[in-house]
Amino acid sequence: MLDDYPIITDLVLIGGGHSHAIALKLFAMNPISGLRITLISDALHTPYSGMLPGHVAGFYSYDESHIDLQRLSRFAKIQLYHDRAIGLELKNNKVICQKHPPVAFDYLSIDIGSTPVKNAVVGAAEYAIPVKPVPRFLKQWATIVGEIEANPHKSHTLAVVGGGAGGVELMLNLQAKLENIFRRSQYPLKNLKFLLFHRGRSLMTGHNSWVSRRLTQILKTRNVELHLSETVSEIQRDRIICESGLTREYDYIFWTTQASAPAWIQESELTTNSRGFILVEDTLQSVSHSHIFATGDIATMKNHPRPKAGVFAVRQGKPLSENLRNIILDRPLKPFIPQKQYLALIGTGDKSAIASRSFWGLQSPLLWHWKDWIDREFMNRFDRLPPLSPSQNREIKDKIPLPSDIPTMYCGGCGSKVGETTLKRVLNRLEILQNSDIIIGLNTPDDAAILRSPDHQYLVQTIDHFRSLVNDPFVFGQIATHHSLNDLFAMGATPKSALAMVNIPFGTAKKVEETLYQLLSGAIFVLDAAQVSLVGGHTIEDRELAFGLACNGCIHPEQILRKKGMKPSQVLILTKAIGTGTLFAADRCYQGKGRWIEKAIASMLLSNQIAAQILQNCGASACTDVTGFGLLGHLQEMVQGTQIAVELNIEAIPILEGAIATMQEGFFSSLHLQNVRASAMVENGEQFKLSPLYALLFDPQTSGGLLTSIPADRLESCLQQLQAAGYSESVCIGRVTEKDANKKAIVLV
Repeated sequence: MLDDYPIITDLVLIGGGHSHAIALKLFAMNPISGLRITLISDALHTPYSGMLPGHVAGFYSYDESHIDLQRLSRFAKIQLYHDRAIGLELKNNKVICQKHPPVAFDYLSIDIGSTPVKNAVVGAAEYAIPVKPVPRFLKQWATIVGEIEANPHKSHTLAVVGGGAGGVELMLNLQAKLENIFRRSQYPLKNLKFLLFHRGRSLMTGHNSWVSRRLTQILKTRNVELHLSETVSEIQRDRIICESGLTREYDYIFWTTQASAPAWIQESELTTNSRGFILVEDTLQSVSHSHIFATGDIATMKNHPRPKAGVFAVRQGKPLSENLRNIILDRPLKPFIPQKQYLALIGTGDKSAIASRSFWGLQSPLLWHWKDWIDREFMNRFDRLPPLSPSQNREIKDKIPLPSDIPTMYCGGCGSKVGETTLKRVLNRLEILQNSDIIIGLNTPDDAAILRSPDHQYLVQTIDHFRSLVNDPFVFGQIATHHSLNDLFAMGATPKSALAMVNIPFGTAKKVEETLYQLLSGAIFVLDAAQVSLVGGHTIEDRELAFGLACNGCIHPEQILRKKGMKPSQVLILTKAIGTGTLFAADRCYQGKGRWIEKAIASMLLSNQIAAQILQNCGASACTDVTGFGLLGHLQEMVQGTQIAVELNIEAIPILEGAIATMQEGFFSSLHLQNVRASAMVENGEQFKLSPLYALLFDPQTSGGLLTSIPADRLESCLQQLQAAGYSESVCIGRVTEKDANKKAIVLV
């Protein structure tokens, strides 16, 4: 939330398209107190349609042509759910997601784009590469470029199906990219062949005849084999078959035909047109559900239908933001009337462009430079975010009135607990694992839980609790649970039960319930996988979301792994990369890239349970999990007060992508400076002091990896097992030696 004002209303956005990106920026600059915004997006980077062809041609980098939704969401202080929406439950106002529990909303906006129609053509779904969704297309395009770069001596045939603006521009730009590769490799361009199929008699349907003729001439001049008035009827693994009987062989085929909507839109009871697109009023509201809005390709304006073009999605961004604000604040909505004619600038792959508007057309390199300036200015809106401190509250003009069930002040002590009714509703919605060792738990609630302890085993207990570092309570619940269980795994214990400690942001009872449900759903997802029962806990309402667990487990006395158990001649293994501290410090200042944060989250969501079992089977004699004290701080705990030392190979330590960059830019976790005190244990730290790798030794980790020592002769087998189990960053980072009385215990090599 933006301030201490309670959560009253939920606005959920499905899709990170152009309209939503613009609306989020506008909400960030002028927020509403009491409004919680949640963005559900299956991609963390939105490709900007204006720059996409240039990115294909190699004129723009990935970062230059994509809006970083992770960074934008952090700036706007909203929740970002990295997930795919697959349905709507409109009777209860819920979004059904692929991985998250159902997401409740009061108001909803949909901006998910469209995909080319493929099902009508046999084999197209199996063999053709659709240009949408764009992230999937770009991933496949990168693979194709890599294959062709590796084999320029071979012939390659690329086909595009669809001769509209999208297909023609794609053909020109992918041809430009590949021909540049061949020129650099000094291989003949005749090894490349390009085919374009279009069912119409002329290209560029919807544009004037001059534009159609000019682009036809350009394609022919560039030796693109044009097949007009040809309807593709079947795609086989290596050949295209048309209704006329025409057959052509290909290596790669791209599909850019008529757009379609996902099936779940029509299944949701929203009113759609004949092609499945959401029908909306001039206010961008659904014609059947006034609390639901839609923009971009997924929407069709009932009174003003327009082509599926990015220009309209961009222009809908501001009116969408204004009307969402108006409906939330109970103000009159304003109509948006899109222009009938618009200027299209079509790149020709050679840093020239064709302008098309109504009956007018023109080609010039100056048009491309103008287009380039327009596109860069648009992207600068999202790149140049004001460098505000995350803790700095902005002036908020609009506030949603407080409902009658919201207190005028919030108490401390037991008066800050979440209400019994709210808590019961959440627990009834959750499926909690039942364990035969649980005598009294949440299924038979009492003042405390009672567990049966296995004979001849020790009870192991640990506790962790911290504020949320991600803006998704479901994912945060998973991360915090992994983090809490790691202490048990590091000691070789088997976790049995857990008690939850929850701080939930202020809000109406309904909003508190939804936050708690998402959070505990994430925790239970991890606990179930580890066969751990949630047996109780404590919840309070507070200013921000925080979560932790008190975990209990059992261990046989002979299986205990302690920190101080390393032996000379052993080797050190680290199972995960480091760098979460600096990455999330940068993220809080809107400077971390979305893909860096995504990979850091993936690392934090990787359980250490199987790794701990592998390490113990490989003869581990000492182990700890790398968390808040940083790699060097936890290594210090392992050597302090012993007669052993370690040689730490600083170059071998796995580093999360982006961590070196953020460390060099001066983004340090608040605990970093205290962790630097561990440098007193380093023999030769001064030699490495200016290296960002050295600074990362003190970076505090959340849900970090295991640091362990095993016999050197088990190293190869151990690493193979860890890699096979999904711990791809596992590596040997040093060796254990006997301590030299004249040297400090840690030597960097």
